[in-house]
Amino acid sequence: MLLEHRGRRPVVPESAYVAPSAVLCGAVVLAEGSRVLHGAVLTAENGEVRLGENSVVMENALVRGRADHPALVGDAVLVGPHAHVNGATVEDEVFIATGAALFPGSVAGAGAELRINSVLHVNSRLEPGTVLPIGWIAAGNPAQLFSPDRHEELWELQRDLDFPGTVYGVPRGTPMRDIMSRQSTYYGTHKSDHRIDP
Repeated sequence: MLLEHRGRRPVVPESAYVAPSAVLCGAVVLAEGSRVLHGAVLTAENGEVRLGENSVVMENALVRGRADHPALVGDAVLVGPHAHVNGATVEDEVFIATGAALFPGSVAGAGAELRINSVLHVNSRLEPGTVLPIGWIAAGNPAQLFSPDRHEELWELQRDLDFPGTVYGVPRGTPMRDIMSRQSTYYGTHKSDHRIDP
């Protein structure tokens, strides 16, 4: 399904494929030979989404573009099933496995591998060719790799990456009620989306 959002429409070249159950919303630009499979959502909320040449977004993955952090996916990239690429830059030939998450302001360097259920934290850079193991977290610039049992060490680094400011535009400690009121308004702009006939 192709949706116009805030006056912006997806751009899909003839050589690309978008599955009937996938959604492209707003300023989404696909390159030649790109593929978006069933249930995947590429949504340009208030920033672009670009999918490179011969890149594939698999089933039920999410790629979200944000004003300060467009989602820029390079050439020959695999975004695995249930993966989450939110306001991240993904350089060429990156492998993003099932369930991996990349947060706003993050960069996955060329040829990197993010294995199953791994996380690339906000404002963090995974160096080219780095392998992020299954379930591990990468944080910092350049990113340090943390196993899930090293939460206290991770928190020492993660605290200064400003997750609430980067993702929600609020200082740490803002009440959830305030954050969600803002998010409700933000996502409410989709009420005026319009379906486009291909």
